[in-house]
Amino acid sequence: MLITLEMKRSQTHAVRRPWYRPSLTTQIMIGLVVGGVIGWLRPDWGNAVYFLRDIFINLIKSIIAPLVFSTIVVGIAGAGALRKVGRMGIKALVYFEIVTTAALFIGLAIVNFTKPGLGVTLAATNTDAIRTIQQSHPKTLVETIVHAFPSSVIDAMVRGDVLQIVAFSVLFALAVSAVGEKGKPIVRAMESLSQIMFKFTNYVMMFAPIGVGAAMAHTIGTQGLGVLVNLGKLILSLYFALIIFVVLIFGLVIFIARVPLRQFARAVREPAVLAFATTSSESALPKAMEAMERLGVPRHIVGFVMPTGYSFNLDGSTLYLALGSVFVAQAAETTMGWHMGFGQQIVMMLT
Repeated sequence: MLITLEMKRSQTHAVRRPWYRPSLTTQIMIGLVVGGVIGWLRPDWGNAVYFLRDIFINLIKSIIAPLVFSTIVVGIAGAGALRKVGRMGIKALVYFEIVTTAALFIGLAIVNFTKPGLGVTLAATNTDAIRTIQQSHPKTLVETIVHAFPSSVIDAMVRGDVLQIVAFSVLFALAVSAVGEKGKPIVRAMESLSQIMFKFTNYVMMFAPIGVGAAMAHTIGTQGLGVLVNLGKLILSLYFALIIFVVLIFGLVIFIARVPLRQFARAVREPAVLAFATTSSESALPKAMEAMERLGVPRHIVGFVMPTGYSFNLDGSTLYLALGSVFVAQAAETTMGWHMGFGQQIVMMLT
């Protein structure tokens, strides 16, 4: 309720831009289309400009560590929100588990309804890739908990390990708050760093249409439009499942939390388009954090929940993995006569 009231108080009338100064979302969409056309007409150009996409993604990655660190420290130590951290963390993790499980079951339901893998013949597979997958194993709960606490925060920042950065930042913020007046200079420094990183994010976003266009040009130039045709049914099933997830799950959350829908949609429009166009959630995190603060969400909530969700609340990835795994199983049924029942699918997803 507090977040809703603050968002309502922060609502402002949108300033109408002249036609020759389109919004960032419009610029990104233009870059997406232009890049696709370039990759289709001149694949060699599409390959040649891919380095621009890498530059953009690298700049975005450079923002995440200092932005997350400074935002969490200011939000927790500056606001004195020590008691709220524990409750907020528990609520966030419960929410993450519920919506991620919902995404899993929605993905399974849609892929079993549309059956995009039936009729698809599996091609020869790279045995080296299979051998690599077989040697890997998912982390256990204990391993995940141990991994969350870095032996070196510098190393965690260099690698861009958001979970470790969040864990260190929370503990550091608690220590800053505990020393009282002596910690005030640190809080002021982190406040300045946070503002600088948000401004730096705005500068990097000016390059977004070029980075997005380069990514699309490379994709179409190397794989062609045929990749969309060959996997068209899977792609349509994925977007159908995502729409259902957004309408049912996010719609319910928005209704319960009384979030103003139009204002929220306007705030997340640019980060969503950016993540879609670059196929990288990292590219959207700094802009999404900035958008939520402008929307009126308290800084300590933005700084803690969003980076943590980046590690634990991968709803889209979960939904796609459910679809993709069963898609391969359905294709295997076509090619080799191997069938996977719905019960086996659930066990596979949950384990």
